[in-house]
Amino acid sequence: MAETILLVEDDPSIARGLTMNLQLEGFRAVAAADGEEALRLAASQRPDLIILDMMLPKIDGLEVIRRLREKNEDVPIVVLSAKSDEADKVLALSLGADDYVTKPFGLAELLARIRAALRRRRQDRPVEAAFGTVRLDLAGRRILVHDVPVESTAKEFDLLRCFVTSPGVVFTREQLMQRVWGADHFGTVRTVDNFVARLRSKIEPDPDEPRHIETVRGIGYRFMP
Repeated sequence: MAETILLVEDDPSIARGLTMNLQLEGFRAVAAADGEEALRLAASQRPDLIILDMMLPKIDGLEVIRRLREKNEDVPIVVLSAKSDEADKVLALSLGADDYVTKPFGLAELLARIRAALRRRRQDRPVEAAFGTVRLDLAGRRILVHDVPVESTAKEFDLLRCFVTSPGVVFTREQLMQRVWGADHFGTVRTVDNFVARLRSKIEPDPDEPRHIETVRGIGYRFMP
């Protein structure tokens, strides 16, 4: 499955050229032209890496980095900017950017930096998570209870992974819809309730008194390992 790269660039010519080259390199490229769209697509598309311009309409690149890191999003961010001052680089990196490339840039160097950031992420990413009697095989996309695989759909796995990778975080139903089903999904938030009920029936010792996927009344759900 091709890795997804979110390209955030308001210059149409640069965006078109980079999108084409990323696709030729085997990536799935998604483009945003301003900071607001970047945050929306980051939530719905769950990219493996973000290429981010600094000078953007609506919300600038620094604020995009700040908001992503405040939500504990660990997606690698490669800044692509005309700002070459050391202070600009230090600020972006201190806010949570993983790399900083100045314009004009060489395509081969940018692609090398992208691959290096993705390689680091693969090495750092845990291959499994465990809680109670449950083990989540992240690489194999399996849910195991007492080491026995449990039949689950792709969306059930994605929903449980969303919970497990953000312990203690309270998610609204709308946030879960965006993260798991995407912004273009036409279902209702009741879909989340139905999938939570199905997950509880598979992983909770007592689905009627859940220990792990808790309901936060009036808001949504929280995972407690």
